[in-house]
Amino acid sequence: MDYLIYLAPFALCLAWYFARRRKLAHASLAAKQESEDAGLTEPASLHPIVDNLKCIGCGSCIKACPEMPAHAVLGLVDGKASLVSPTSCIGHGACRTACPVDAITLVFGSARRGVDLPRVSPWFETNVPGVFVAGELGGMGLIRNAIEQGRQAVTQIIERRPRASRGQLDLVIVGAGPAGFSASLAAMQAKLRFVTLDQESLGGCVFQYPRGKVVMTQPAELPIIGKLSITLTSKEQLLDFWKDAQQRTGLEIRCPERVEAVVPDADGFVVRTTRGELRAATVLLAVGRRGTPRKLGVPGEDLSKVVYRLVEAEQYAGQRVLVVGGGDSALEAAASLAEASASVTLSYRGEAFQRAKQRNRQRVDAAVGQGQLQVLLKSEVKAITQERVAIVQGGRGVHLPNDAVIVNAGGILPTDFLKGIGIEVVTKWGTA
Repeated sequence: MDYLIYLAPFALCLAWYFARRRKLAHASLAAKQESEDAGLTEPASLHPIVDNLKCIGCGSCIKACPEMPAHAVLGLVDGKASLVSPTSCIGHGACRTACPVDAITLVFGSARRGVDLPRVSPWFETNVPGVFVAGELGGMGLIRNAIEQGRQAVTQIIERRPRASRGQLDLVIVGAGPAGFSASLAAMQAKLRFVTLDQESLGGCVFQYPRGKVVMTQPAELPIIGKLSITLTSKEQLLDFWKDAQQRTGLEIRCPERVEAVVPDADGFVVRTTRGELRAATVLLAVGRRGTPRKLGVPGEDLSKVVYRLVEAEQYAGQRVLVVGGGDSALEAAASLAEASASVTLSYRGEAFQRAKQRNRQRVDAAVGQGQLQVLLKSEVKAITQERVAIVQGGRGVHLPNDAVIVNAGGILPTDFLKGIGIEVVTKWGTA
């Protein structure tokens, strides 16, 4: 009977384990069903797919996801790991690292929605030898991933490309966002001869965020500076950190200076900018994907009241504002405007906000519930006048009094610029 003394604790642990698994499976199915009912089935960016033949259902990926437990991104369905809330996944990639049996692959796009990306090798080099890509342009919009890619890209450039000849720079870095900033510090640490350019300012896409926008990050390693341990901060706080790092290191960034062309030369490239020409052995493109905003192409869009990003919501207090779009930028703008006492209408052509994070969808739902915001799904803007906007929803025309229009319909990949260099652009349909 002595063996019962040892078996009893084991049986209790086993019962607790299976009860916990059943609870997780139930919650996972509920989250999956909720996403499907709401039409939120398309991942916004880099995301995992699970090989069910390899998956052992250990749940390591679920525990590793930085978005859990606040957002049920991954779960267990039929004993296997599954992406139960696709729109809540923002591409950390921690799930793949945590998987003990290599059952997870990180991919871009899906069978229904393709994503255009420049063709890039595992060491960040494009099909044009000497031209590299890092950060958002290559699909890595998450700040931590972009910082890491910028550092790694410079490491690969040092290892794989010859140093510059006389009269050349070793490297020109185009873009001073998270990837470009990290790459610049890595180039400084390696004592490369380099120049960093940005058409606007230090911060890249972060600089363009609305005032007070909350920026989620994970700890990252910045060359020279060390560990960046910020996990929840605002746009202003993050930019202040970068400015302080720039001052401490003496890093120079030439801005505003826009790159107009990158032309292959005999032993490198000529980089033509709005201020002149630079000659370099290698070029790193660390620019955003949305430098050129996508326009609506409707009458009246050229009016001065139409803009393509929200900087400060308070300036619209008391005004009747139309926000167009269904991604995070659009939802953040609409919610911020509503909170700033504007009268807001959010127009989106889709049936649901599939590309937006759960946090932003909840802000919009709260504003709608309080009567601060009107949402028009399956709607399209047809015309804009000084006093009104014309919208079609479900075949019915709607005319709204209007003081301002903010278009957050995404941006256009700089395809012509990339093709001018000779870089191939491919469409990813759920592939790595």
